[in-house]
Amino acid sequence: MVHSGRIAFGEMEVVVFGRPAAEVVAEEARQRDAERVLVMASSTLNRTTDEVTKVRRALSNRFAGLFDRMPPHTPRRAVIEAAAAAREAQADLIATIGGGSVTDGAKAVQLCLANDIRSVEALDHYRPVKGPDGALGPPPCNAPAVPQVTVPTTLSAGEFSAIAGVTDERSRVKELFRHPRIIPRAVVLDPAVTVYTPEWLWLSTGIRAVDHCVEGICSGEANPYADAQALHGLALLCRGLPRVKADTKDLAARLDCQIGSWLSMGPLASGVPMGASHGIGYVLGAVFDIPHGHTSCIMLPAVMRWNKPANAERQALVAAAMGHPGADAGDVARHVHCWARHAAQPRHRQDRAGEFHADCRAGDGHPVGAA
Repeated sequence: MVHSGRIAFGEMEVVVFGRPAAEVVAEEARQRDAERVLVMASSTLNRTTDEVTKVRRALSNRFAGLFDRMPPHTPRRAVIEAAAAAREAQADLIATIGGGSVTDGAKAVQLCLANDIRSVEALDHYRPVKGPDGALGPPPCNAPAVPQVTVPTTLSAGEFSAIAGVTDERSRVKELFRHPRIIPRAVVLDPAVTVYTPEWLWLSTGIRAVDHCVEGICSGEANPYADAQALHGLALLCRGLPRVKADTKDLAARLDCQIGSWLSMGPLASGVPMGASHGIGYVLGAVFDIPHGHTSCIMLPAVMRWNKPANAERQALVAAAMGHPGADAGDVARHVHCWARHAAQPRHRQDRAGEFHADCRAGDGHPVGAA
């Protein structure tokens, strides 16, 4: 069968990996002639490490302000507060350092600045609309003009999309705001910055990236361009995550995970829709405040088992990329995700380990990342 498709390359200009984040952020600011940089950062990273201070020092007199109050799941209220901080700073560049909530928050701030959005209710007018081709896109509005440079500290990979996930506190629904120009212009993958990320968060967001890969590969709308990235990304993640678990200081393994996370967005970037694991995860995350990495751990194996009659051939590619050619991909995913669910429990949830099913016990089935 002859493949047909259309790959649209977005507004992202550069991805820099393996270099110190502060150095690259300052370099990007200079190259863009930015004079007033608002830094949006994870509050924990700002309070407990010197990584945000390093960025401020590297920016020198280009630093114009700091916002570090973005809660998980990016609530609208915090987006409006961050936009107000950007206006007060007269920001001409936003630099983020933190996880997906901070990254998405800055994307939404771009939209707020361009359209003078100053209230939670005003965001209602910027929900996506269907175009003539049926694809979702932004309503008629001003294009964002303040660019974003992002230093991610987790593996959820939202920095590689032109979508901002923002939670409407009134309905407890996470909504996806879209505009082609809200994607960060530059992404900096510095593994050294990620050593402060809690292990449970690193591993669970890594499984979220695995979910991106698997649902992209198994989609009925998969294409060769997306497959090439997702399959290699999946292999990097399945090798890198256990290595980080074994040695949290292994920067090479962390960078493998970061690049795997980047590649996991190949399907989404090329128009391949995600499946039920993502769809259900968005609902669970917003309503019950469950991290998306944990929803992926729970949902993906079940979704694969349900879909196997329709995409068994594609699932075979997944099993091979995960290091188990010829095995049942649903079984491989179940064991990987059970490992992750156990390994990625935050300390305050570890007393619930007994709730896991017996088939999640160590030694049952395929070892994670085995070749």
